[in-house]
Amino acid sequence: MRGQIDRRRRAGHRTGQFLLLGSASNTLLQQSAESLVGRVSYHELTPFTLDEIGQGALQALWLRGGFPESFLATDSRTSLTWREDFIRTYLERDIPAFGLRIPAATLRRFWTMLAHEQGGLLNAARIAAGLGVSGQSVARYLDLLVDLMLVRRLPPWHVNAGKRLVKSPKVYIRDPGLTHALLGLETPEALLGHPVVGGSWEGFCIENLIAAAPRGTEASFYRSSAGAEIDLILKLPSGALWAIEVKRTTSPKVTRRFHTAAGDLNVAERLLVYASDRSVPGQGGVRAVPLHAAMELLRAQG
Repeated sequence: MRGQIDRRRRAGHRTGQFLLLGSASNTLLQQSAESLVGRVSYHELTPFTLDEIGQGALQALWLRGGFPESFLATDSRTSLTWREDFIRTYLERDIPAFGLRIPAATLRRFWTMLAHEQGGLLNAARIAAGLGVSGQSVARYLDLLVDLMLVRRLPPWHVNAGKRLVKSPKVYIRDPGLTHALLGLETPEALLGHPVVGGSWEGFCIENLIAAAPRGTEASFYRSSAGAEIDLILKLPSGALWAIEVKRTTSPKVTRRFHTAAGDLNVAERLLVYASDRSVPGQGGVRAVPLHAAMELLRAQG
């Protein structure tokens, strides 16, 4: 393929010659990095995002996730069955095909523990104790799911702001439909009555916001030992910082801890993404906007 690319480049065909679908294959990605250096551009293809399917389908997208077969299923049971089969296939066939010898039952328990703690700080020691494995094994399991683009490890803000900052990352299962399948949540009523509902909504919004941000945007969160906190910090390619709070509420209010953290970082934009369909001015320079409006603001920065 490298020879074909070079011959076509000499003939004037510079881009768009081949589309390689890695399908989360570490082997293919590694080979392309070694053999196609200077000849390849990487684009992460996410499941459906809100701006692709429309605001009217927000609740279905949140419940079922963005994998096409799950989202487009004729009913909730068919959708959940597809996701359960997806999880089982990954655990029993795809991951062993990578040459990784991890018991499927252990990895599923680990994945399910992450689902219960959606959006929480990683506590590797507690997870290791619950699984009966070492902390190194937990790190290896997490690295695997992150590399397969199934889990997001959101790092803490790392620039010295003159404050004592939390150093543990936050962990999210990237597709909310997989979170709900791991927890056996089939219907909206089951989701709304489960303790994970807040973390699930936060993870859903964060994935959509990161997908809408310009290429090269760096994502993190901020939490100081004094309690100042921002759910999502986006450092845009321009260097501007956006502070985003995510709340599953119809009340456009943020806490004083958010304003304190935003002041610590001197952010350029303060947004509250909340569960409403209209944008309103908030207090202290915060704009309260629905998810689709926040995504439009970020797309406009590209």
